[in-house]
Amino acid sequence: MNKSEFIAKIAEDAGLKKSDAEKFFDAFVCGVKDVVARGEKLQIVGFGTFEAKERSAKEGVNPLTGEKISIAACKVPSFKAGKAFKEELNK
Repeated sequence: MNKSEFIAKIAEDAGLKKSDAEKFFDAFVCGVKDVVARGEKLQIVGFGTFEAKERSAKEGVNPLTGEKISIAACKVPSFKAGKAFKEELNK
């Protein structure tokens, strides 16, 4: 399922116009990005938790040349599914 198909599903399930569902979806995604970028954790009970995690610097190997390279430390987005979400998947 792609973004436009998902927006159509939201519109149908919530009884909204597609344009309103798209505005909601875009606002939700933007809100999640803003919260996580500030270093905060976003917990949605029954769904899951969005947060940024620190990835430490490490040394890697270029697979083409075998040359050792250093990989800089960075922040990566993380999502951990909540208990109710996991249970729904395993029905």
